[in-house]
Amino acid sequence: MNLPTSSPIAVVAVVVLAYLIGGIPIGLLIVRVFTGRDIRSVGSGRTGGTNAMRAAGWVAGVLTGLSDVGKGFLAVSLPRLILSGPPGSVEIIAAVCGIAAVAGHNWPIYLRFRGGAGATPNVGAAVALWPISLALIPIGAILLVATGYASVTSTVVSFAIVIIFALRAILAHQPISYVGYSVGTFILIAIALLPNYRRLIAGTERLVGPRAKLRQAKEESKG
Repeated sequence: MNLPTSSPIAVVAVVVLAYLIGGIPIGLLIVRVFTGRDIRSVGSGRTGGTNAMRAAGWVAGVLTGLSDVGKGFLAVSLPRLILSGPPGSVEIIAAVCGIAAVAGHNWPIYLRFRGGAGATPNVGAAVALWPISLALIPIGAILLVATGYASVTSTVVSFAIVIIFALRAILAHQPISYVGYSVGTFILIAIALLPNYRRLIAGTERLVGPRAKLRQAKEESKG
């Protein structure tokens, strides 16, 4: 399919489709298959990989996280597959589609605009824009285990994406639209995580992984 980038209808349709792809509640579906539970009634109530892990175990969490990465990757790939025009214009639309996918994940129309925090589709979109960004997946996993805070991990990884694409634009003359994408997604993720930041300040933020188990063990020993 070769729709011209000069067609506003084609561009809007591709961006809307990216939003709808980003909004697919994969975590909700996986947790329901694994346990029959509604992920929105567990933990943070979000549909991302971290809450899927709380609701149905690490396998469900990993499957959800990887699937959400795939959503971001697919959303950014759409304009390259569907649209035709000057490379610069296609890449601008690809960057916008990355933002749309994160927005869809965070505020999906399917679930009355209650979704995840956007970190994993953001990584997927970054990988589509620059494949070396794939290294962010193991880095994020290590950071999550080390800190125990998904909100901290999401913030650090999304900020790292801003730095990566800013440096690429400055040093390698890569598209400035990628910087716009990274800043846009960082803002969307920060907005979604505002309640988490408040809990971090108050010292009541939820832990996940080994640190969560350690805290639970300490509380049980005290009891």
